[in-house]
Amino acid sequence: MDIAKRKHRKQKLRDSPEVLAGIIGSTMDAIIALDESHRIVRFNTAAEKMFGCPTHEAIGSSIKRFIPQRLPVKSSAHVRRQMWGLRTTGEEFPMEASVSPIEARGKKFLAVAIRDVTERQRGEEAVRESEQRFRLVADTAPVLLWMSDTDKLCTYFNKPWLEFTGRSLESELGNGWAEGVHREDWQRCMNTYTQAFDRREQFQMEYRLRRYDGEYRWIFDIGVPRLNQDGSFAGYIGIALDVTERKLAEEKLREYEKAVEGLEEMIVVVDREYRYLIANRRFLNARKMTREQVEGRFANEVLNRGVFEAVVKEKLDECFQGKIVRFEMKYSYPELGERDVLISYFPIEGDNGIDRVACIFQDITDRKRVEEALSGISRKLIEAQEQERVRIARELHDDIGQRLSLLSVALDQVQRDLPELSPEARGRMDDLQQQIGEISTDVQSLSHELHSSKLEYLGLERGMRSWCQAFSHRQGMEIDFRSHNVPGSPPPEISLCFFRVLQEAVHNAAKHSGTRQVQVQLGQASGEIYLIVTDFGKGFDMEAAMQGQGLGLTSMRERVRLVNGAIMIQTKPRGGTTIHVRVPLRSDGVSERAAG
Repeated sequence: MDIAKRKHRKQKLRDSPEVLAGIIGSTMDAIIALDESHRIVRFNTAAEKMFGCPTHEAIGSSIKRFIPQRLPVKSSAHVRRQMWGLRTTGEEFPMEASVSPIEARGKKFLAVAIRDVTERQRGEEAVRESEQRFRLVADTAPVLLWMSDTDKLCTYFNKPWLEFTGRSLESELGNGWAEGVHREDWQRCMNTYTQAFDRREQFQMEYRLRRYDGEYRWIFDIGVPRLNQDGSFAGYIGIALDVTERKLAEEKLREYEKAVEGLEEMIVVVDREYRYLIANRRFLNARKMTREQVEGRFANEVLNRGVFEAVVKEKLDECFQGKIVRFEMKYSYPELGERDVLISYFPIEGDNGIDRVACIFQDITDRKRVEEALSGISRKLIEAQEQERVRIARELHDDIGQRLSLLSVALDQVQRDLPELSPEARGRMDDLQQQIGEISTDVQSLSHELHSSKLEYLGLERGMRSWCQAFSHRQGMEIDFRSHNVPGSPPPEISLCFFRVLQEAVHNAAKHSGTRQVQVQLGQASGEIYLIVTDFGKGFDMEAAMQGQGLGLTSMRERVRLVNGAIMIQTKPRGGTTIHVRVPLRSDGVSERAAG
């Protein structure tokens, strides 16, 4: 019955040309009907668009009009093939033609269904080009690549993989690659691969794979599921790396671990990815963590939040460049609370350069407390010294100075009361008067040296400049004072520190350098105020000076240290001396400080 129904429907269509014309006109493919002489008798709307020719112009013309002259026209029935078409613009395009014979009202025709496959061919070409590019990239990549299909069998290995194993692609395809896996790792490797494949999950595994020379090398293999455009599962793509050197380094680290486990300091070893490779017992106990919580973890997962990015990463990067790095910081431990820690980073050389850093942590809290206590004593001593300076300066100015002034007045009165003095006696009286004046001037200068009111009233820059001018005039020295961007009112303790260092440095130059030229620079840069005092004299032996009886250098260092500054003294015999002081303008509890 079904066959009879289909024949009836076909007969009805043949007998109903209007129905056929409607179907032909609405189809998306170009439909052309040819008579026995290959003349066009039907030309639907899709054909008009495809060839760029109106129906009334196409009807009656030969089909050759729409086929390039270089190609023959074949009239075989029941043919489906790829060929080229010709638009009225002269453009050739690829098309797929299906030719079928038909018979209507006693006449025979050829029905040609044509589809423009330009876009499809472009897509296929793009896919081929993409595959070629992928294979080119894959074969030049410095990693081993593989791909598998939905049946878990491998379908591709790149050139580096084949060069590594020394086997042909045909030998590796399917499960052939597994023949090179070490027998102790084979079952674990297959289980990991199969379970991840069934769950469509990414996986990572390490196993030993036989190299072309017979040596087994450790491979770190990562497999990632591949998906089609519609989201369906297509297989896996894998990236494998030879990590034998890393595994050997880990074995060496185990040896290091045994060596450092008994030390009193907290010690860890970190790789270039900032991952802890070793952590000794002291380190783990201080943080109340297990070995599993530290080793293999990244530093930013173990340390307090923010400490890694703010401090540790920069210091580690500096060490990976080959430098030994030491610094101090405050760190909070779970039970110990905040402690002062001295941290030392030492670079460790591997086969390919520096690949690890040994980190040694020393708790210096007790030492810091002693230093703070000593600093408090030093500060009190300096404060007492300044108070004594003020007292002596006041005594010199108010007592000795006034008494000298009275003596000068009295001596002048004696000269007026004794007009009969001989010229010789009067000359001696004038000399005494001059000496008293000089002594009075020296006492006044000494008073200003001990307690400079100019520093208080003029500020740091103008006060120091005024002092240099007065000292230059008094001592006959040439002092070149220069200033740049000096803050208007630095903290009093900083101003006093700089003023005392200037006095000490210039006095030393006047006494010991053998030169009468000194250069002074005062300024501000990068949040710090700096002072540079340079003489061009004979210099001195620093070590001998520190071991001597003088307290000048020690006093300068202590004053600078108490304002969290740094002082550097450069000198050598017959090479002049430069004293460079820098002090941060703000001291707001910075927890990290350079340690030498």
